[in-house]
Amino acid sequence: MEAAERPSSGYTLGPPWLFKGSALYQLHLVKAETARAFIPKELRLVEAFGYTLGGLFLAHYDDSPAGRFDELVVIAGIVWNPPTSCAWAARVLVNSYEACGHGRKEIGLPSHVAVFSKRKMEIMEKSSSRQSSFLNMIGMSSAYCKSKEHGEIQVSEIKGSSQMSICNINLPFVVPKSKTNEKCMGPMIRMSLPSFSGQTEHNPQLLKYSCQIECRSALTVI
Repeated sequence: MEAAERPSSGYTLGPPWLFKGSALYQLHLVKAETARAFIPKELRLVEAFGYTLGGLFLAHYDDSPAGRFDELVVIAGIVWNPPTSCAWAARVLVNSYEACGHGRKEIGLPSHVAVFSKRKMEIMEKSSSRQSSFLNMIGMSSAYCKSKEHGEIQVSEIKGSSQMSICNINLPFVVPKSKTNEKCMGPMIRMSLPSFSGQTEHNPQLLKYSCQIECRSALTVI
């Protein structure tokens, strides 16, 4: 999806801002020394055995103050905010100039405009049944290949008139919601994700904000 240049006026109504769509929230262990390069020195990193908890938040918004757009948030780690903790975003990529400008000036995020290229692909995977375990033990493998549908998203940051590839993300096929598989959907989840931001060239102050999320988990084919 190309970066959208046409502005909308949704942000002028003021907070709270409502975003509707689908998202993937994936957590990863990040080396503490790597995370500290993105986190202000006055904030204390939550760490254990040399690691902190980072990850990524990949979202596609069908409805938002900036209209339809995609977003990738790279979370460097978790910092202390007694008695709890807050996440710190190392980089935010969006394919909306309006969302990028709002994130920089109002939320203090390290936002950049990017292109999200999406395509479906089939991956051949080896598989074997439990009944064939004996054949595998004696060297007569009965494994067979089967194809699985995956989605691939390539994210490229826009720098002037050029693009710089940031990452490729492979996603498992998500079973679309229908009456037949609605019972496979997870329960309604409501959670709050507190975060720190700011201390950027566009917003030098240290800010704190919170995302209130309401969602249902979807069945994925892995």
